[in-house]
Amino acid sequence: MLQHDRFSQWLGIEVLEIKEGYSRIRMQIREEMVNGFGIIHGGVTFSLADSAFAFACNNRNQLSVALDTSINFIKPVHVGDVLTAEATELHPGKSTGLYQVRVTNQHGHLVALFKGLCYRTDKNLVPDREG
Repeated sequence: MLQHDRFSQWLGIEVLEIKEGYSRIRMQIREEMVNGFGIIHGGVTFSLADSAFAFACNNRNQLSVALDTSINFIKPVHVGDVLTAEATELHPGKSTGLYQVRVTNQHGHLVALFKGLCYRTDKNLVPDREG
């Protein structure tokens, strides 16, 4: 999935771990991600969390899309920070899935908390090779 995700590549996301209903990814914050207040734009932190959410809910080879997401920004993020986003499945429903993503900095401080609800389609992410 990451090889076709140009946005996550542009962010510099590194996949650390993926398993069913779970993902852990990381990225380093760059200078061009600063907003007008001298801290990192919230959209960058949201995008990291959203990518972790996508990797966690799509790793059963069932194409899943976001239905609803929200984020709480807890601490500011600065240039040079290394953020880790850890997505954990809270509810593995047949047609929907609920996930929580904790975003921490290199000191282990929680900087954001993201919640995502996905809809599971009837399509495979990777086509079956049979047939």
